[in-house]
Amino acid sequence: MDELLFRREGAVATLTLNRPERLNAISQGMLEALSRHLVECNRDPSVRVVVLTGAGKGFCAGLDLKDVATGQGIGSGGLGAERFDLRDAPPLVLHNLDKPTICALNGAAAGYGMDLALGCDIRIAAESAKLAPAFAKRGVLPESGGTWLLPRLVGWSRACEIAFTGRTLSAAECVSLGLVSRMVPDELLAKEVQVLAAEIAANAPLAVQATKRMMRLGQDETFEANVHHVFLQLLPLFRSRDFKEGVAAFIERRAPHFEGR
Repeated sequence: MDELLFRREGAVATLTLNRPERLNAISQGMLEALSRHLVECNRDPSVRVVVLTGAGKGFCAGLDLKDVATGQGIGSGGLGAERFDLRDAPPLVLHNLDKPTICALNGAAAGYGMDLALGCDIRIAAESAKLAPAFAKRGVLPESGGTWLLPRLVGWSRACEIAFTGRTLSAAECVSLGLVSRMVPDELLAKEVQVLAAEIAANAPLAVQATKRMMRLGQDETFEANVHHVFLQLLPLFRSRDFKEGVAAFIERRAPHFEGR
């Protein structure tokens, strides 16, 4: 059985972690497939939005500790361990993705799974979803982006409380903390995410991707530097077909049809 499922519906690509019998605990093969598909989606101009979710009742239970305990799987090698080269690891690939990413948080996300969810641009949670930052309870730290992402999402004090206690957060708590955009009934999660993805995909893809790049860079630059970078991104957009189509659609009072050119 494939440990990662890939599905395309129009301009939306959905990646599904597929080890439901292990609550989608991360395996080496799953990580490699995830990185590969993310890179392919980023290169494919027909893909405008990427959705990440899990099969079954959980989103991702984190690293497969059963494999780790037996000296197999992650931790026994791979993932750039020999050269400490993590350029192709999912957290970095996900972070550098130009395409918008939505996490359909269908259940519990623990450890690595929580970091993976936080690495997406938008998170929509089912009512049964939970975030479990259990790193300190396992003798490790958030190794897959959590130490960078969490303080930026909730602030220093709240990030410290979440990480140091390892306390599980319900979907409602995640909404109040701003860790997810909204919470929906379990049975409506897939539909809500697809509606959101379709709404994003209907916009000019070059503009959406440029906006994401500038927002990402803006987290580590001065305001002045970001304004200058944004202007340099704006110049080629003015020459794009999509800009002309957007203006024409506005004047003609119709829905635009963007080509990504």
